[in-house]
Amino acid sequence: MMNVPLTPIRFLYRAMDLFSRKVGIVSGDKTYTYGEFGDRALRLASALRKHGIGKGDRVAFLSFNNNQLVEGYYGAPLCRAIAMPLNVRLSIQELVPILNHSGARMLCFENDFLPVVEQLKAACGEIERFVSLDAKSGPADMSYEELLAGGTPDYIDYMSFDENEVAELFYTSGSTGTPKGVMLTHRSLYLHALSVSTVGGDAKDLVDLHTIPLFHANGWGRPQSSTMLGSRQVMVRRFEPTGVFRLIQEHRATEMSLVPTMANALLNAPDRGAYDLTSMRRIMLGGAAASPDLVARMEAAFGCDIVSGYGMTETSPVLTTARAKGTVDESDPAERHRRRAMAGWSVPGVELRVADVNLNPVPRDAETIGEVIARGDHVMEGYYKDPATTAATIENGWIHTGDMAVWDEEGYIQIVDRKKEIIISGGENISSIEVEKAISSHPAVYECAVVAAPDERWGEVPAAVVVCKPGMSVTAEELAAHAGERLGRFKVPRIFEFREEQLPKTGTGKIRKMVLKEHFWAGKEKRVQG
Repeated sequence: MMNVPLTPIRFLYRAMDLFSRKVGIVSGDKTYTYGEFGDRALRLASALRKHGIGKGDRVAFLSFNNNQLVEGYYGAPLCRAIAMPLNVRLSIQELVPILNHSGARMLCFENDFLPVVEQLKAACGEIERFVSLDAKSGPADMSYEELLAGGTPDYIDYMSFDENEVAELFYTSGSTGTPKGVMLTHRSLYLHALSVSTVGGDAKDLVDLHTIPLFHANGWGRPQSSTMLGSRQVMVRRFEPTGVFRLIQEHRATEMSLVPTMANALLNAPDRGAYDLTSMRRIMLGGAAASPDLVARMEAAFGCDIVSGYGMTETSPVLTTARAKGTVDESDPAERHRRRAMAGWSVPGVELRVADVNLNPVPRDAETIGEVIARGDHVMEGYYKDPATTAATIENGWIHTGDMAVWDEEGYIQIVDRKKEIIISGGENISSIEVEKAISSHPAVYECAVVAAPDERWGEVPAAVVVCKPGMSVTAEELAAHAGERLGRFKVPRIFEFREEQLPKTGTGKIRKMVLKEHFWAGKEKRVQG
């Protein structure tokens, strides 16, 4: 019987075999064919072994999107080690406990982070090698190119690999406490790539623009699926609208993924009309809930398929997409935009429920709220060195997402809120996402977040933190009236706070709502009553 291990290394070898002369990776002014990219990944694996990196060892990367980080996703697992990308937006106080908890033995970093790495070298004693992805400098023991020069591009037979070994370790961006290390196995990454590739479009001439930071669950798992398909992968080192437009035009990019705050920035960029964006075929929205209005505006601006999706680091990450479904009529634009803004329906290999506290499915009436739970081929192995939290998260074979939702007869899921972000006012449950969508539909609003604020009478009430578009303004009274036309009276925020600067965000562009909520409960800042 033939039993071939499920590992993303097979995608690399496939690309080297079938697309060796095709441009595979574009990173700044550097371009690599899949043959060259594969050669570098093999050299990295060989070099890591020479430096004593082996089975189960963690190789950390502190880097923006670039070719070296993608090489690490293959080079580390090739020598049975674990690739561990770090969130570049974390502070030194956050990075130190992560590196010490993981026991990483090597840190590869861009020189942008030299001041941080100098502090890490003093605080993280288990790191044995510091490798600069640029020129050797400061605390670096060597440059990345020097590391590669010490390796050889020897073929590594994956038939002896254990597909259930951990290949990647991602630390989640928790708002409080030390983030948890999510363990993803060779098998999970392989099956996730197969799953998401089945829900995409035509792979011919596909050019994937890596807009999502690759430290976030592989930028939604794209380096594996794109390598498997032989797609050109263009690195967006740091997200900035004009730079994204330029790369779309220059490389005729066909695919990209965005969180809603990124999409909003692209829509409001004044120079969007100066670039040819007609090559775009499909844009994925995820990381936070989208609105039908956002989908409609993106569709009009880019003239392509706009599809929302949903998942989490713990699920590799994609669980659902709001792609077209043969049993759903999307001929009416308003209905299409409504459907495409939902979390959508499960991708192959994933089984979902919206369940009550006893894990029983709630009615599929698009009204009854429950928690999204899932099981499938690409759920994490567990949290690194944390069996208790793993056991609390995965119950009876189902992973608890912590997201509250409703679902309908077609299996479409609509996220209502995070469990911790539901606002309970006078005994009524209020979805912060629903309120945000209502406020964000006002033409003057650039971005908005709604959180719970303390209230003596109701316990807590909705509070909206709003940033207006440049050159535009709106009052609290006007926003309250606007929201009141779309929401029940009890859902309309009692507090409106206006800010000049953009709202605080995670490394992937999601608004850090817990940070906003904390200041209301601390009562330290002035509030504008609506």
